[in-house]
Amino acid sequence: MKTLEHIASELQGYDPQALSAQAVGEFLSRLVEPVAEVERVPLTDALGRVLAEDLVSPISVPPHDNSAMDGYAFDGAQLRPEAPLALQVVGTALAGKAWQGKVDAGQCVKIMTGAIMPAGLDTVVPQEFTQPAGEGRVAIPPGALRRGDNRRLAGEDLAQGRPALHRGERLGPAACGLAASLGLATLPVTRRLRVAYFSTGDEILSLGEAPREGAVYDSNRYTVRGLLARLGCEVIDLGVVRDQPALLERAFTTAAARADARADAIITSGGVSVGEADFTKAMMKQLGDVAFWRIAMRPGRPMAVGRIGSSILFGLPGNPVAVMVTFLAFVRPALLRMMGARLQPPVLLKACSQEAMRKKPGRTEYQRGIVSSAADGSLQVRTTGNQGSGVLSSMVQANGLIVLHHGQGSVAVGDPVDVMMFDGAV
Repeated sequence: MKTLEHIASELQGYDPQALSAQAVGEFLSRLVEPVAEVERVPLTDALGRVLAEDLVSPISVPPHDNSAMDGYAFDGAQLRPEAPLALQVVGTALAGKAWQGKVDAGQCVKIMTGAIMPAGLDTVVPQEFTQPAGEGRVAIPPGALRRGDNRRLAGEDLAQGRPALHRGERLGPAACGLAASLGLATLPVTRRLRVAYFSTGDEILSLGEAPREGAVYDSNRYTVRGLLARLGCEVIDLGVVRDQPALLERAFTTAAARADARADAIITSGGVSVGEADFTKAMMKQLGDVAFWRIAMRPGRPMAVGRIGSSILFGLPGNPVAVMVTFLAFVRPALLRMMGARLQPPVLLKACSQEAMRKKPGRTEYQRGIVSSAADGSLQVRTTGNQGSGVLSSMVQANGLIVLHHGQGSVAVGDPVDVMMFDGAV
C-alpha cells in the first residue's frame, strides 16, 4: 500500500497548496483500489452494479438465421435488377416454430418477424414491397431489395463462447436486458461499497431541531446521501458531529474500525479550510495519513484526502455547492474505481455560451449552467446567475456544470465551452 508521500513523489510538480484539478484526479487514481469481494446477485438486483468478471455468452443470439420483417422469404439468387420476380407462396413460417417444408426455385414462404429462415432461403421481401400476381403468387418489383436483405444472421448480436459483457461494466438497463437474452438469472458483481458520511460543525442543525441564531440546517448530508445512492453505495449515516475531539475521534474510528462492516470510504463536510477553528483537521492528522490540499478550482478549494485505517478519507469543504462539485469532479470517479468500474474520460458536451464569463488562467472553474437547444438545433448554455458556493438553489436550476479549464481565460458571448451534464450523476 502506497503512502501519500510515495504517491506525491510520483506526480511531477506536486504542490498541495496549489494543486490542479488534473493532478487531483491523478493522485486519487493512485490512492484507491477496487474492492476484491465478489457476490452473485439476481438479475433483477443487478442494475447499477459493476460486473466482476467477463460474461461469456453460453449461446448465440439469435440462435438461428431469422427474419427481420413480416414478408416473404426466398432464395435471393433469383433476383434480377432489370426484371420483376414472381413467386408462388407455398407455406407460412411463424415465430417460435421452424417451418419444415421444402422451397424450390420460383417459390417463397410467407414469414413473420423473428421466424426461423427455412433451409436454403436467405432473403426476405417486406410485405408492403410486394404486389399480388394471381392465385397464391406475389411479385417483387425490380430494384426493391438485394440478396440477403432483412435476414438476421445467427450469432450476429452475440456469438457463443465470446465475451458478451466485460469486467468493469456498470450494468445499465441495456446490459441487464442483454444478460437476460442469454438466459442468465444471476450475475457476478463486486460487492457494494460501504461509505460512511458525517457533517461537522457546531453551527449545523439536524432536521427536527429548532432554529437558533447563527445555525443552519444540514443540507450536505442529504445531497451526499443522494449522490451515493445514485452510485449504488451502502451509506453509513453518522449524522452531525460537533467540534469536540472525543466525538470526532469516535465518528472516525466507528467508521474505520467496525468489525462487521468497515467503511471503504469516509466522507466528511466542513472543517478542512485553512484557519478552521475546530478540531476536524487535527483529528484527521492524529488518526490517519492525510493530506490537506488547496485546489486551484472554484468552487471547492479546500479538500482533505488520505487514509484512516484502511478506509479512504475524503474531507470536503462545507459550502453546499462546493461539496457537490468536489464530489462530482473527484470523489465520484474515485468511488467508481473502488467499485471496479472501467473508467472513461468524462464526456463533455460543447455548447455556445449565451453570456460573457470572466476568468483568469490558473484554476479550473465549474459554473452552474442551463443547457438548451438553439433555433438551429445547436446547443447553447447560460449560467444560473449567482455562482456563490452557498447557493444550493443554483444546483437545482442547473442541468450541468460549465467547465472552464485550468489554462482557459475569459469567455465571450458565442464562444464554445465544455459542459459536464448532470444526467445520471445528480
